[in-house]
Amino acid sequence: MKIASWNVNSIKARLDNVLDWLKAAQPDVVLLQEIKTVDDGFPQLEIQGLGYECAVHGQKSYNGVAILSRIGLSDVRCRLDGDDADEQARYIEATVGADGTGGGVRVASIYLPNGNPVDSDKFGYKLAWMRRLKAHAAALIGSERPVVLGGDYNVIPTDDDVHDPAAWAGDALFRPETRAAFRELMWLGYTDAFRAIDPTPHKYTFWDYQGGAWQRDEGIRIDHLLLSPRAADRLTGAGIDTAPRAKPKASDHTPVWCELREAA
Repeated sequence: MKIASWNVNSIKARLDNVLDWLKAAQPDVVLLQEIKTVDDGFPQLEIQGLGYECAVHGQKSYNGVAILSRIGLSDVRCRLDGDDADEQARYIEATVGADGTGGGVRVASIYLPNGNPVDSDKFGYKLAWMRRLKAHAAALIGSERPVVLGGDYNVIPTDDDVHDPAAWAGDALFRPETRAAFRELMWLGYTDAFRAIDPTPHKYTFWDYQGGAWQRDEGIRIDHLLLSPRAADRLTGAGIDTAPRAKPKASDHTPVWCELREAA
């Protein structure tokens, strides 16, 4: 089972790139973020034409998350508990692979708040959202089922995940409070799929459009696939696919992926 995550930075603007990548990479499950469309505007027909079911939690012009699966898709849940007033479309969860191809894996597509500027209420919202995510992630681990929490976390975990730590020191993605909250999430028992396979420093998933960041490989790693113990036990591979970032009209993010062997 190949599970990928990709912040597409507008599904309508990147549709051709997304369809091309789905054909080339052949993922079984894709977790999309920043689709930037309401549910009815999502290009379901084009994606279904490639064999994928779609679960969408959209929002006009901003945010928005989706799950694509060609191995079954059921028991969809949108939103995180803990703040009934939060209307931002940043979380969707479902079960995939319950048809026998993988025994059933619970997956989530996450678009964690950016949090900048740090002297605004946006940073407080980010940290509060991370606390809500931690509470739900703990409940998922307690279910003792394989879980994959994938998405754009807007978190640079360590100095090895950024081209210039000093330049990002004051940014909400790299603030000590942000990294501490991410560590607390990991300490629940989750495994960073990419780092479990590839410890090489300075591998990135995001390059800004400005200043030639892509051409100079001045990036950051903020897109992550976190695996519960039962999913981590089945991990056989993981990586970052940089090819889509080099295409015309590319998203500023590129896909990350992991592979899980079938359940015994």
